Formats: sequence, C-alpha cells, structure tokens
Amino acid sequence: MEFTLKEIADRVGGEVSGDDRTRITGINSLELASEGEISFFTGSPRYKKQVLQTKASALLVSHLLESFSGSQVIVPNPSLAYAGVASLFARPVARHPGISDRAFIAQSAVVGENVSVYPFVYVGEKAQIGDDAVLYPGVFVGDRARVGNRTTLFPNVTVMNDCLIGNEVIIHAGCVIGADGFGFVRDGSKNIKIPQLGMVQIDDRVEIGANSCVDRAALGRTWIRSGVKTDNLVQIAHNVVIGEDSVIVAQAAIGGSVRVGRQVVIGGQAAIGDHLNIADHVMIGSQAGVPKSIPEGQVVSGTPAIPHRLWLKTSSLVARLPEFFARIRGLEQKLSHLENISKNR
Repeated sequence: MEFTLKEIADRVGGEVSGDDRTRITGINSLELASEGEISFFTGSPRYKKQVLQTKASALLVSHLLESFSGSQVIVPNPSLAYAGVASLFARPVARHPGISDRAFIAQSAVVGENVSVYPFVYVGEKAQIGDDAVLYPGVFVGDRARVGNRTTLFPNVTVMNDCLIGNEVIIHAGCVIGADGFGFVRDGSKNIKIPQLGMVQIDDRVEIGANSCVDRAALGRTWIRSGVKTDNLVQIAHNVVIGEDSVIVAQAAIGGSVRVGRQVVIGGQAAIGDHLNIADHVMIGSQAGVPKSIPEGQVVSGTPAIPHRLWLKTSSLVARLPEFFARIRGLEQKLSHLENISKNR
C-alpha cells in the first residue's frame, strides 16, 4: 500500500512543500522512520534532535522546518493529521467469512447483513446484531441485547441481557458490559443483595478499552453517550452517565450514580465518589481522589482533589517538610533557651 505525498496532503487538508510525487509506503516515529515513510513533528523541543536525525522521506508539520531537508506537509495540527494518515495505512479489522457453524445463535435472534461471527460466539434469545458487525471468538451477547451496525466486539467481550450497544462502537477484549452493579444493604451483620434491574446503553462511536467493566443500573440505565473513549481497566459503576466525547484513562474508577458532563478528561487511576456531578469540560488529574462535585471547566488534582495550580504549589512543598520540621524544632529550642534566660534574670 502506498500513496503520493499529494494524495496524503489532500487527505489531511495540508499543503506540500517539496516533491508532491514522493511515494509514501508507511508512517512511523521520527526515530524509527526509514526511507519511503512519513513521520510527524508537533513542535515539541524534546524531538528537535530527532528531526535532524530522522530518515523519513517526509514530515507532517505545522510550519516549514529549515532543519529538515525532505518534503513536508504543512497542516494546522500535525497530531490530528497523523491520525488521518495512520488510518490510511492501518490494516482493516480481520473478518470471519460470514457466520461460523461453530457459533450459537438463538433462533429468535435477528442478525443483520454482512456480519462476521467467529467460532464460539453466543447470541441469546431475541438479541439483535446489526449490519457489518464483527463478533470475535468468545463473545457473549445476552438475551434481548442489541449490537449496532459496524460495531466490533473483540475476543471474550460479554454483553449481558438487555444491554444496548450503538453503531460503530469498538469494545476491546475482555470487557464486561452489564454485570450487576455493586448494590447491597445491611441487615444486621449480613449484606443483602439489591437486585440490579436496569441495563447499560452505549451510544454510537464509543470505544471501550480492554478489560473494562460497565455495570448495569440498579434501575433505569447506565449510559455511555456518543464519542466517549475509555482506556483499559476502567470501572464504571451502576447508573453512571458519561457525557459526549469524554475521555477516561486507564484504571480510573467512577462510583455509582455519578453524572459526568461533556468533553471531560479523567486521568489514570483517578477515583470519583458516588452521587457526584462532574460538569462539562472538567479535567481530573491522574490519581486524583474526588469526594465532591466539580463545577464546569475546573482542572483538579490530588487527594482530595483541589484546583490543579494549588495542588502544584502544595505538592512541591512535601519534599521540604523534613527541612521545615528541622527548622521549626530549631526555633523552638532557641525560644525555649531565651525563655529560660528571661526567667533567670
């Protein structure tokens, strides 16, 4: 697979500086790129040396670089252009030809056109599988569940009964969609299970990272709205709502009945307590502990989470606490000495 530099520039809305007939056979990092490949440079100072040393035939850049002698494609956002070019060279998702005779599909299930169902897939009663969907080995789709058009469920994905998966969704290997939420009530010394009667709804163009869990609602729905992207090992509890185009990084955990707004970014290993409201455009730093709701546009870090700039100031003082303690002890000793002198006069 190869493209001319002009074809690539047209694809990403860029302008070529140099030979637009240059043949490009792949995309790679500045460090690893070889002749015939294109790379990208975002302008970060730490990669300037690699620009001088790269063997790439062309670069995606935001402005013309005198330090690079090869052809360049000038684009407003090299990172975004990189995503577009990478899609040109990405291998398509492998598809089993049709429905394997080693898959189980209930007679009452409805299966669309041009689906790819690998061996050892289970599709339950009255489930629906949309057109062009791909179900890899070990996928379980429960009774009355629905999987949308052009959706891909990678190996060992579980979609429990009554859950709804939209169009063009990607759910990576090992995910569990619709397991019971963590609902118990105490009866003396015993924990009594609260039946989880709701479901999970995942809207269009969502991507769920590997080994993540989205719990079904106690009542109603847990709702992942369109365009949301989650990393691996993310836990989303019962009755959570995640707003459009939000991003959740690996090992983050969101407690029950949390409302997350639109275009929110939640850093890795962050934890959000139950029944909170995280408003639109909030950013939560990695390993933050969030015990209360956050207003729109706030950037927070730390445990408990505080405004990010304040966290930067306070966290920088932690390493100096032994020094401060020693100085305070010294001052206390001097003060005690002065008090003794005063008393003895």
